[in-house]
Amino acid sequence: MRCGGVLQSPIIVYETWGELEGRGENAILLFTGLSPSAHATSSLEDPSPGWWEDMVGPGRPIDTNRYFVICVNSLGSCFGSTGPASINPETGELYRLNFPVLTIEDIAHSGHEVLRHLKIDRLHAVVGSSMAGMTALAFCLLYPGISNSLVAISSSMHALPFAIALRSLQREIVRNDPDWNGGNYEPGFGPISGMRLARKLGMTTYRSAQEWEGRFGRERISAELQTKDPFGISFLVESYLQKHANKFTGQFDPNCYLYLSRAMDLFDVSEYGESIEECLNNIDLRRVLIVAVTTDILFPIHQQRELADALDKVVDVDNVQFIKLDSIYGHDSFLVDMDKFSPVIGKFFESSST
Repeated sequence: MRCGGVLQSPIIVYETWGELEGRGENAILLFTGLSPSAHATSSLEDPSPGWWEDMVGPGRPIDTNRYFVICVNSLGSCFGSTGPASINPETGELYRLNFPVLTIEDIAHSGHEVLRHLKIDRLHAVVGSSMAGMTALAFCLLYPGISNSLVAISSSMHALPFAIALRSLQREIVRNDPDWNGGNYEPGFGPISGMRLARKLGMTTYRSAQEWEGRFGRERISAELQTKDPFGISFLVESYLQKHANKFTGQFDPNCYLYLSRAMDLFDVSEYGESIEECLNNIDLRRVLIVAVTTDILFPIHQQRELADALDKVVDVDNVQFIKLDSIYGHDSFLVDMDKFSPVIGKFFESSST
């Protein structure tokens, strides 16, 4: 592990769609953000909708009739890949806080191990959004020349102080819940209240005030749903946050959440050299697509333009595209605003050759 410690025989969960050609010339490696599993889209083996159902699949922007897509669940997650909620084979107990410090580079390394397992030594592209965009960039830094292309969506070369502060507060909320118990809670239990509050705070940063004003306004919940609690839920926007917080709390392990959240804060491309240009000089990419959203407050436009400008200096002339999308859905736009994202991603892959 990058910051010390060792994982003995870790498990990395992945799913694939499409047919592999050659050594991987038509392969696309898709990393996941903080909370998704490897199930990016439906398949015959698992017909349930995936987290990027409208983007990946036959005839979709990332066309599995044409490409062999591999989606890797992040190391440190609780959806099958080894993480704090997994059994430590050396002790027979859950890792919990004995799990080593997790970095974005560790997640990128685990993606490379999946490629080795599949005997793939070439990639058409590596793709990631949000935290996964950082992972995709780290992969290209650590394994230059393997991938022809990089697609980074709503991501950056490092986290800004604003994003770090928000995630720090979310982690503090979880750790201050008495049921966190220093990370030593039993599976299925733990800091439910803390996770709920952390998720609510997260949701307010993932979307935009513009969307919520148009979607909820000042509408109240129905009278029969209101309680006598003078500080209970009264507005639709409060009900929305509660619903999403309850859903997340039942799905995601708190310690995994802490580790992955911290990994985002630790990532910094500037650690790879004396200057950003030097850091990226050996990245060896032919084509790059950087997609930013105007209402994203976690990874604002100027930060993603900075990444595009830096890559433009080390990638072939005119082969770095920076696309700014005017969507009202904030950081989550890549998950919900397919009208804006599908044409951009589809055009990029249609114009590329395997």
